[in-house]
Amino acid sequence: MPIVVTSAKGQVVIPKKARERVGISAGTRVVVEAVDDHIEIRPLPEKPAESFCGLFRGGPSLTRALLEERRKESRREEKKGA
Repeated sequence: MPIVVTSAKGQVVIPKKARERVGISAGTRVVVEAVDDHIEIRPLPEKPAESFCGLFRGGPSLTRALLEERRKESRREEKKGA
């Protein structure tokens, strides 16, 4: 496991083998996230919106949940007005 040194500006050089392994090259946008006691750096897909398409397929429908909540709210309003 290579060890790198941070610069005065907090910059680090990601070792070549690690960059190649995850597909990071010059100009690649990366996501930097502090997780618990460490930092994760992940390459951002070239077309982020497209890469997330279908990510939640098969899970609960937010649209259905919102529509149901609106129906319940409408019924409550009708009862108040009656």
